[in-house]
Amino acid sequence: MDRLHAMRVFTRIVELGSFTRAADDLSLPRATLTHTIKRLEEHVGAHLLQRTTRRVRPTRDGEVYYNHCLRLLADLDAVEADFREAAVVPKGRLRIDLASSLACQLLIPALPEFFARYPQIELDIGTSDRFIDLVQEGVDCVLRAGELPDSAMVGRRVARMSQATVASVDYVRRHGMPQTLADLQHGHRTVNWASPTTRRTSPLDFMVGRRLREVPLPSSVTVSGTEAYLGCCEAGLGIAQFPRYRIADALAQGRLVELLPSMPPPALPVTVLYQSQKHLPLRLRVFIDWVAELLRDLP
Repeated sequence: MDRLHAMRVFTRIVELGSFTRAADDLSLPRATLTHTIKRLEEHVGAHLLQRTTRRVRPTRDGEVYYNHCLRLLADLDAVEADFREAAVVPKGRLRIDLASSLACQLLIPALPEFFARYPQIELDIGTSDRFIDLVQEGVDCVLRAGELPDSAMVGRRVARMSQATVASVDYVRRHGMPQTLADLQHGHRTVNWASPTTRRTSPLDFMVGRRLREVPLPSSVTVSGTEAYLGCCEAGLGIAQFPRYRIADALAQGRLVELLPSMPPPALPVTVLYQSQKHLPLRLRVFIDWVAELLRDLP
């Protein structure tokens, strides 16, 4: 007896509730299914199915055996899929949505290397910082920085980015260089960042040792786009906090100065979100792996 074949027959009968429907689905004679189940029950030493005039249901032992079969067959399918895909060239179209600053500064400049490695993958790229409903909008995956709200999506963390608190040279000339968190409460202002999804603003965050300290400051301007956030900071409208990669040039060129470097903001997680699936399409899997590899050496 082919035990794997018998398990597949058994699980299909349970799922369809009928020998006849399972036989049609598997393109096998009904008598073959009956014989297979009889041999399987003899092999495991238990009565697995109970038959009524309308439906076939698993017995208590059958329910236990059915759940074991599902796990075993899923594991086998996953292993075989991995070996099949190893010999297949990743190809096809991916629709992705990237956090705008990550896209423009890190991912898009590196895409020639990605396409050299995977020439048969086509990318349809959107750039935004808002919440994306992958199912409704037909998006395969999104890349976001920061803590994300709970969702039914699967998240793979691919990086943690160090951050810095900065202000323009003109701002520091007018308001002074703070030396402590208490100094911030006397005459300093911030550029408010509002979530593109909820429009909620957040205070400035500082790590004092292992303790997170939040410092709310007054503000004259609130923005929800990364370019506007940076522009307002460089214009001297207030203090802001950025991933270091985003402001490396501005710091090197003297447009911005770092404040309170001994108390930096907490590291910012970077996550790829995608729909929960048993087997990711190979093109999506290699793209996520490439993003993780690309961002692995961020500061």
